[in-house]
Amino acid sequence: MAEPHAPKNVKNAPRPDGPAERRPHRGRRRLLPPPAWWPLPAAALLGLAAGAAYGVLKAPEYAATSYVVAVPDEKTEPATALGFAQAYGRIATSSSTLAYAQPRAGVPAATLRTRVRTETSPDSPMIAVTGTSGSPAEAADIANAVADALTLSSNQAAKNTGVQLLLFNQAVAPTEAASPSAPVSGAVGLCAGGLVGGLVLLARPGGRRRTGPAALAAEPAAVPLTAVTSVPGPAHAGAADAAAAAAVKEKEPVR
Repeated sequence: MAEPHAPKNVKNAPRPDGPAERRPHRGRRRLLPPPAWWPLPAAALLGLAAGAAYGVLKAPEYAATSYVVAVPDEKTEPATALGFAQAYGRIATSSSTLAYAQPRAGVPAATLRTRVRTETSPDSPMIAVTGTSGSPAEAADIANAVADALTLSSNQAAKNTGVQLLLFNQAVAPTEAASPSAPVSGAVGLCAGGLVGGLVLLARPGGRRRTGPAALAAEPAAVPLTAVTSVPGPAHAGAADAAAAAAVKEKEPVR
């Protein structure tokens, strides 16, 4: 007899080891959840980008400083000059002083108020007058104008106070900007972003509980209570031996 021919459609013929397994579609692959510490690098990168952008886009700012010293007369104690230096440092940015300085500074009084600051020391009768501007020459002009106005207004009352102000050092046009550069701003933004990300990790709740094979593998296996209680300890072993000895004694015949 002629043997039956094998099916021509070999592709559709079932394999001897069972039906062909279907491969999962690539688009249906399950994406892994992000790690729990993702806010830290995200906030650090965001702070780095913001700081670098601030350093690049912000116009450079220059600062120039002029120094004024309080000098007592022959009848005044040095401690008095130190106290007057503190007082004059506070009134250096007053409206009357800025009104004297405005013509020489060449900027409006409202703008001049925001571009000048003073610093004093509790150990030295010296006043530092700092002017800031986008132009180095204008920053020096602001500092010198306010320092001259302060000495002029204070020396008018020197006969009554016994202390007069003298210009110790004039401000010169700076050669470098006082505002931070792009690398420095980026580093500051990176540190600030990392700090914010760390605070977010500390402040948020415990997060969702992980499920799946990875979570089951990470968690220790629970030991049944019956398995624990069924293990005899030293006390249980002694009680069991005593019960067995009593049962054997009862079974022995009475002589």
